[in-house]
Amino acid sequence: MDTLSAAIMLFLIMDPLGNLPVVMSVLKPFEPKRRLFILARELVFSLLILLIFLYSGDAILAFLNIKQETVSIAGGIILFLIALKMIFPSPGGVMNLPAGEEPFIVPLAIPMIAGPSSMAALILLSNQAPTRIVDWTLALVGAWGLSAIILLFSGPLHKILGQKGLSAVERLMGMILIMLSIQLLLDGVSAYLQPNTL
Repeated sequence: MDTLSAAIMLFLIMDPLGNLPVVMSVLKPFEPKRRLFILARELVFSLLILLIFLYSGDAILAFLNIKQETVSIAGGIILFLIALKMIFPSPGGVMNLPAGEEPFIVPLAIPMIAGPSSMAALILLSNQAPTRIVDWTLALVGAWGLSAIILLFSGPLHKILGQKGLSAVERLMGMILIMLSIQLLLDGVSAYLQPNTL
């Protein structure tokens, strides 16, 4: 996987367009300036968390004695489930915050931006090609940067695309993510079965 493909995959997993309505709903009670500050803070937290997972991926796998094939299969399954939720979203909000409570790390930084699937994908990338950690860092920062721009301009984007437009884009991204997830799953199964056939 090249750097651009990794960045696109991470961007699709972060799903900023799909998260727009939730972000706007969570931040709605606050003043515009405070809203911008909270979102910027949560974006920085999410990037730091994702970088930790990227750079400590090998150590985590070694500590837990988990093989690369297992991570690939698990990552494929997680991405598939996330993609299904993007294509067939459940009604109602997914975040339950008490009225007026300011979000701190949860739910905006984790799990909306730095979700389990993003973390699994970064561990997978760092484990598959540890010598390309600079490429994966660039891919992560690029995907995060584009997601940050979309989320910081959530108000105007929501007005331009409308709810139906956002839903259509999210479903399209979900379809692409399903293809990526199946490829990850097949790669993991193939790598697992290959040694047994020798």
